[in-house]
Amino acid sequence: MQTEQVSELLADVADRLILPRFGALGTDDIQEKKPGDLVTVADRDAEVELARVLRDADPGVLVVGEEGVFTDPSSLEALPYAEHAWVIDPVDGTRNFARGRADFAVMLAEVRSAQTVRGWIWQPIHSRLYVVERGAGVTCNGVQLTPPPPSPRDVPLGASYLPVPGEEHAEVELVRSWGSCGIDYPKLIAGELDFLCYRSMFPWDHLPGALMVTELGGRIATDTGADYHAGVIGRRLVSATDPHLWQVARDALFGD
Repeated sequence: MQTEQVSELLADVADRLILPRFGALGTDDIQEKKPGDLVTVADRDAEVELARVLRDADPGVLVVGEEGVFTDPSSLEALPYAEHAWVIDPVDGTRNFARGRADFAVMLAEVRSAQTVRGWIWQPIHSRLYVVERGAGVTCNGVQLTPPPPSPRDVPLGASYLPVPGEEHAEVELVRSWGSCGIDYPKLIAGELDFLCYRSMFPWDHLPGALMVTELGGRIATDTGADYHAGVIGRRLVSATDPHLWQVARDALFGD
């Protein structure tokens, strides 16, 4: 599928299956997959529709969706070895969405032989569409983005979804993230933050934003220094606007 076709698909699915439920979910529309991990009828319906269209366009493609993997992890296991795959996060920031908060996104990544080649982050309420293509950079609503300028902050500023042990003594400043990678990564590439830190490394959360970061000169890697791509696992994931800040954040939080 052409890049514009995919962009239109995300907006269409959001308009039909996600936004009508925003602020209108009943108690039966929200479930816990496990304690603290929510899923809504919008997540499920949107993923089914996105997967259907992507498979119709390429019947042999592997589709890895967050909700599908919860019931059958085989597609996630196959992702690093697939010649061609799509990775779907139908509602990234489900807790925000379920609470009627605007900070959620629809995300999609195209992967070929474990390498992300294109990615999309659509923020329906904020009306911002971020698109990345390997070797061609990142756009927001069609405008080409440039790397953020050098950080003006004396102390690097980062965000993390959960507290990092020892962060209060680290030589960096940490704030809580926005509860959606589809919100966090755009803030990073805009220079509002110097780095991000996560515990989970699920591909649907990170592949689109990871490619955006690297296309704009940043780095994303595990705390042991393994560059992130489909199939990489580890204890912590650190993303920063440039390699130097990545090293500073990593060393400050996790030691030399």
